[in-house]
Amino acid sequence: MRSKFKLSNTHKVIFFSFFLIILAFSLITYKIVYLGFPLFQDETDNIWNIEAKITFDSKIKDNSGIVSLTIPSKQNGFLIINEDSSSPNYGYSVQTLNDVRKGIWSKRQIQGEQTLYYSIDVIKDKYNKIKPKEDFEQEIYSEDVKNPIMMASKSILDSIYSKSANSLTFTSLLIEEFNLKQPSQSTKLIRNNFMSTDKQKRDSLVKMINFMGYSVRTVGALYLEDKKRNIDLVPMLEVFYKDKWYLFDINKGMTPNNLDIFIWQRGTQFLLEAEGVKNSSVRFSITKNIVPARSAALVKDIKNESTLLDFSLFVLPNETQNTFKFLLLVPLGALVVVFMRVVIGLKTSGTFMPILLSMAFIETQLVPGIVMFIVVVTIGLIVRSYLSYLNLLLVARISSVLIVVLAIMAFVAIMSQKLNLGYATSITFFPIIILSWTIERMSILWEEEGAKEVFQQGSGSLIVAIVAFFAMTNKTLSFLTFNFPEVLLIVLGLTILLGRYSGYRLSELYRFKTMVDNK
Repeated sequence: MRSKFKLSNTHKVIFFSFFLIILAFSLITYKIVYLGFPLFQDETDNIWNIEAKITFDSKIKDNSGIVSLTIPSKQNGFLIINEDSSSPNYGYSVQTLNDVRKGIWSKRQIQGEQTLYYSIDVIKDKYNKIKPKEDFEQEIYSEDVKNPIMMASKSILDSIYSKSANSLTFTSLLIEEFNLKQPSQSTKLIRNNFMSTDKQKRDSLVKMINFMGYSVRTVGALYLEDKKRNIDLVPMLEVFYKDKWYLFDINKGMTPNNLDIFIWQRGTQFLLEAEGVKNSSVRFSITKNIVPARSAALVKDIKNESTLLDFSLFVLPNETQNTFKFLLLVPLGALVVVFMRVVIGLKTSGTFMPILLSMAFIETQLVPGIVMFIVVVTIGLIVRSYLSYLNLLLVARISSVLIVVLAIMAFVAIMSQKLNLGYATSITFFPIIILSWTIERMSILWEEEGAKEVFQQGSGSLIVAIVAFFAMTNKTLSFLTFNFPEVLLIVLGLTILLGRYSGYRLSELYRFKTMVDNK
């Protein structure tokens, strides 16, 4: 049984047009929100360069040595887009041991003080998620302490445990307890004996949290702040709760916003290990580089192997991309022509002539282009009127007009060069074939309907071409059409909608205004 519900052609057009427009907006929103594409040309993004500087001395002259540095792995919220090691005359390799990445430098003969560099470029990406490792090995060594300290520690832990509800609240209260300005005697006793440095403080907190049966691990991190030089990793800790690890700063407590903290190292493995050398140390520097947001988004999405980017214009060679930057503006010119003819009611000489004229104006500049267009068409019409007396066949007449147009353009170019009017030499960008047809059509129109109709269509074409010129040279529209080619779907949807418009044009309302007033 056939359904009685059937869409009319008008409804089909409206439905299809809005489908295209909604699809375009959805794709654009996806690219902005998830792929990080900027909506405006002037938007910028930050790429953070983190450099580790390793220094050491040789134990004895010409001694061989091996230096191993724990280097960062993939992590949530960040994307490592570049990794580099500067180590002249050293062998360098990256190895993964027990899920920990190590950069290893080696050399057979080492003399004097040595410096090695390891650097990475990092970009923030809040949508970059790494699957957490369920079994992360963290060795926590216990040590024998005196009874008074043991009793003080147990007193603190029992007190905090009774006030807490889970591992997160327990850790928060414990950190708060050891950061009080006026701590209790028990807290002061432990702090003075085991927390003289931040690293010792972190390790002591980890032991106490682990003693209460909570999963905890050590972290070495860096706050991303520009122009930081010769800094150490900040000792932090992570506590496990409901399938997720939560980061704590041992001086500030839980850090809900981790997008400013880059984790370099997790676990108890040594940050720097050296064999055959002495006085080894590692220090870090952080530099913020400001880059165009589009470049940062492209780097990030290439790294993420985004499917949408694989089928975008950005995979084309630069030369082809530049061509498409220009071609993608043509639909905007076509939309202007449709709007001006269907809604405003302007008459133009042909459908595509205003678009081609506006494209020529982009090369010749607007005012010189208009002057040259008027000159060529005027001379062409005079020559064409003479040809009409020769009673030529259509093909021969059009060919003759084309030759005349070309000769006029060459003459204008030569004269402009002689008069030092450099911009006029760009007359070659005018579409010769279209100009020839325009002259032919205007000439016939002149003979059949008079000079007024020729003037209306000629001026209408120029007005539409000028409006299309401003639309096609708008920097914002140019940026949007190239970065979001989905805009063409919006242009297509609007064009289809205008194609079904059958109401009065604005020029007709003005034309019949007198008749309406007489009623």
